[in-house]
Amino acid sequence: MPLIDRYLFRQLLGPTVLATAALTAVALLSQSLSALDIIVSQRQSALVFAKVTLLALPQLLNMVLPIAVFVAGLVALNRLHTEQEIVVCFAGGMSRWRVISPALRLASIITVLALAMNLWIQPAASREMRQTLFNVRTDLASTLIREGEFTAPAPGLTVYAQTVDGTGLIHNLFIHQEKDGGGATTYTADTGRLAKRGDKPVLVMQKGSNQEFSDAGVLNYLSFDEYIFDLSPFMATGEMIHYKPSDRYLHELLFPDLQQSWEQRNRLKLMAEGHNRLASPLYNIALMAMALSAIIGGGFSRMGYGKRIATIGGAAVGVRILGFVVQAGAESAAWLNLLQYAVPMVATWFALRSVFRQKVSRFIDMQLKPSRISRRAAGAAA
Repeated sequence: MPLIDRYLFRQLLGPTVLATAALTAVALLSQSLSALDIIVSQRQSALVFAKVTLLALPQLLNMVLPIAVFVAGLVALNRLHTEQEIVVCFAGGMSRWRVISPALRLASIITVLALAMNLWIQPAASREMRQTLFNVRTDLASTLIREGEFTAPAPGLTVYAQTVDGTGLIHNLFIHQEKDGGGATTYTADTGRLAKRGDKPVLVMQKGSNQEFSDAGVLNYLSFDEYIFDLSPFMATGEMIHYKPSDRYLHELLFPDLQQSWEQRNRLKLMAEGHNRLASPLYNIALMAMALSAIIGGGFSRMGYGKRIATIGGAAVGVRILGFVVQAGAESAAWLNLLQYAVPMVATWFALRSVFRQKVSRFIDMQLKPSRISRRAAGAAA
């Protein structure tokens, strides 16, 4: 790569990295706020919270990358243009294609990285996040005790605890368990603690009593210093992990198992997601081309390019929203999947058309006109 190409590439790379980091941080903050319920209501550790938040990063990156590319392209190209570095490139004999090639090369690299994330990294991360959320939702031990509340963590089981101290010791514990035959057992204890005996989760209760009503209506009373209440029967669940379209790999989206009733009913939705995985990276090239169009695609203006940038910015937002609309429409009509590729490709064509529409020579003459006038005036004075 020639020196000038490397220079232009570096000028675009820095703002792209910064814009991506900033937008990703904002998206992660939003994701972390929505996942805060894991700690508050599900009583999970901060490690689980951080894991769920970070596993959402690949999907968030694919959403913010086109926007980051567009913003970074506008910032870098506008600075190069206002400092007349692009004018110098044209005056030095560089073609318009060579001037914009570093920007398109950077957008193409980002497109390949985004495609790799769409095909392999995002579904792997989404599956792991789905597994983590499933474990949290089915973790009876973590939701069994809530201070000052009667909870029903499983059918036929009611639990109450007055307080839980910082060491996990439960005070003034009450458990009511109904039996299938109609009987019931009530446990009360001064203290208790969640633990594991072997591989089984248990609740160890100290200094309490046990009142059991048999099926015949007979009351049995027992006091104890320590009692082990087995939680494993309540941990069993018939629920299975269901992978959403965002959790599936490309071959599972485009070639679903039609013998499964859910996949048969949602075949178009799966197909739309699969084509979106392939088409969405193209928006990185489309929005970079639109940034080039906003700066280089029009004539020189000493009043700045604010109006043109605002117009192209609105068009870029419209193009991306149109892509989401087309994806949603493809869930009902399969032929609309073609438009998922057409929208970014048409946007790229129109943007590059405006870049090459203006002649370079006329562009340079307008940029260098003040210097030519000053030279002519100096010659006339001599």
